[in-house]
Amino acid sequence: MNTLRVFCEAGSLVHYLFYIGGMNELGDMTRGEARGRGAVSNAVGRFEPYARVQVDDGWSQPEDTPLRTEVALEVPRRVITRNTSPDVPFDRSINPYRGCEHGCIYCFARPGHAWLGLSPGQDFESRLIARLTAPQVLDAELRRKNYNPQTIAIGTYTDPYQPIERTHGIMREVLKVLARFRHPVGIVTKGVLIERDIDILTDLAADGLVSVGISVTTLDPKISRVMEPRVPSPKRRLKVIERLAKAGVPVKVAASPMVPALTDHELEAILTAGREAGAQAATAIMLRLPAEVAGLFEDWARTHFPDRAERILGRVRELHGGKLYEAQFGTRMTGQGIWANQMRARLTVARKRLGLADRLPSLRTDLFEIPFERGDQMSLF
Repeated sequence: MNTLRVFCEAGSLVHYLFYIGGMNELGDMTRGEARGRGAVSNAVGRFEPYARVQVDDGWSQPEDTPLRTEVALEVPRRVITRNTSPDVPFDRSINPYRGCEHGCIYCFARPGHAWLGLSPGQDFESRLIARLTAPQVLDAELRRKNYNPQTIAIGTYTDPYQPIERTHGIMREVLKVLARFRHPVGIVTKGVLIERDIDILTDLAADGLVSVGISVTTLDPKISRVMEPRVPSPKRRLKVIERLAKAGVPVKVAASPMVPALTDHELEAILTAGREAGAQAATAIMLRLPAEVAGLFEDWARTHFPDRAERILGRVRELHGGKLYEAQFGTRMTGQGIWANQMRARLTVARKRLGLADRLPSLRTDLFEIPFERGDQMSLF
């Protein structure tokens, strides 16, 4: 029997939570390592008053039973999120989904699930929320008289091309809205499903209205599989860069995050592979582990790389003043100290050698125009 839950959140009318295949009664408890998932636990978020511990009463499912993906439906009041962070080059973004099935252990969006009363661990990658009416809400927001067009970033929090996009198609409909308004958009993704939308992206690129960043964290498929378990292989992501570039879509390779003592030695190789695939620019961001991500990453490192976990965690602490994370603007995404300076120097040298820019060209905002709605009276001028 499927279970229906209904709960509300600020900024949304209501969430309808449908658990596919029935409610897993251990869903809120600390789970062990789950096949095909990134996090090795499901500890409660920082806002929960009680911890929940899994106890085997003899009725639990076999340990090798895969953890099902459960999708909720949200009806948002608004979809454009504003920010004033000096560390990012955009002031607005859209998230078609909450949570991400890609399951990247390092994902800094994981703590957002704690606000929903869910775990930033396995809940984040298995209990997802789809904002089905996001395209219609976006259309209404762009029609507001005081709206001032600037580039909208998509994929900077959760991936718009994660696997459930194949079923729900929210991102494609969002792109259609932006194309009608001739609105600039910057996309970051690890998903190959972006190839489905090359027709829209090519149209936007012709007018300087889109840029794409493809994240390649490592070229080692074995490390990728345990670090980002449901992300396409590094080789396949490089193919996405190639296909976008051939279609005339400006694309950069994002070597992010760089994990010290695990993937940092690959920086130059990743940039070289991206350049050969057709990337015009390259970026790299150091690993950052805000809130619950620090503990999740530490458990993951000790589980999958016990021989080098202490070295990895020690280097992370070097980057952040002795802590696993320091939230200070200006250094939270680059780190500090000798090793951070060395990584920045390596990035600069590699870009110069490969002829890669540090950013893609700015997108146009002067083409923005509100399209006619059905019933509107057409202007004579």
